[in-house]
Amino acid sequence: MAVKRILMLVGDYVEDYEVMVPYQMLVMVGHAVSTVCPGKKAGETVRTAVHDFEGDQTYSEKPGHNFGLNTDFDVIDPANFDALVIPGGRAPEYIRLNPRVIEIVKHFGAAKKPIAAVCHGQQVLVAADVIAGCQCMAYPAVQPDIERAGATYVAPNDTFTNAVTCGNIVTAPAWPAHPQWMRQFLELLGSKIEA
Repeated sequence: MAVKRILMLVGDYVEDYEVMVPYQMLVMVGHAVSTVCPGKKAGETVRTAVHDFEGDQTYSEKPGHNFGLNTDFDVIDPANFDALVIPGGRAPEYIRLNPRVIEIVKHFGAAKKPIAAVCHGQQVLVAADVIAGCQCMAYPAVQPDIERAGATYVAPNDTFTNAVTCGNIVTAPAWPAHPQWMRQFLELLGSKIEA
């Protein structure tokens, strides 16, 4: 399997499972994942939040862990990366306001490099204008944004465990979809795990 260089865009209050689990899965299979946050450097951390589905009208939020950054945001060159991951949580709503974040995402979109986004991470894809004409999943609260961006919203199943790939972009509604989301992302990367 060829090792891929993957960029992961995060910010404070990124969803805990949506950053920790994909990072660990991608490193476990042998890929190199650079974690970055606007305004922060390697060695610093972002706070995470645990979002859970407990029967309320929306998810609940609890304190998560600190997630370590291993790369300086200011020095990254997206041309040096093979793929992009954007976890959800509250971080996407404000990192999408950073012009450099938008420039980075536009690079991956224009180059048709693999992009994986989950939950509210699709807010960044909408802001970068890279999903027009695609089928796209997200947390249901993001449906209006996706549709206004010219994409077709694909509803999650009852357990939020499905994901959808459209061209170079794989999206999922929330962390319960990690197995499908990461499986489809690994397929886009050309990574094969054999028994």
